[in-house]
Amino acid sequence: MSRLKDFYDRYLSRINKYWLVTILFLGLTFTAGDSNLYKRYVYIKKIQELEKEIKQYKEEIEVNTKKLNDLRTDKEGLERFAREEYLMKKADEDVFIIKEK
Repeated sequence: MSRLKDFYDRYLSRINKYWLVTILFLGLTFTAGDSNLYKRYVYIKKIQELEKEIKQYKEEIEVNTKKLNDLRTDKEGLERFAREEYLMKKADEDVFIIKEK
């Protein structure tokens, strides 16, 4: 019992009890349990990244839907697409491919 009294007198008697409880509470909040603040921060960052990715994919879907609609309705657009993407050509013409570095 004297060892505890010596420890208290030497170290803990100078510390304010309210600050000690507050520090312990914050320490437990940051480290203990499945819903600690660090994990919540990581989850929030992950959610933000996924939402950004969803937005990017939605924009890409809109662009691709517009292109597909143009290909289905516009014959000239379909011909242009076939020439650019699949390097198709008419029987009486030559195609030159220029690659940029």
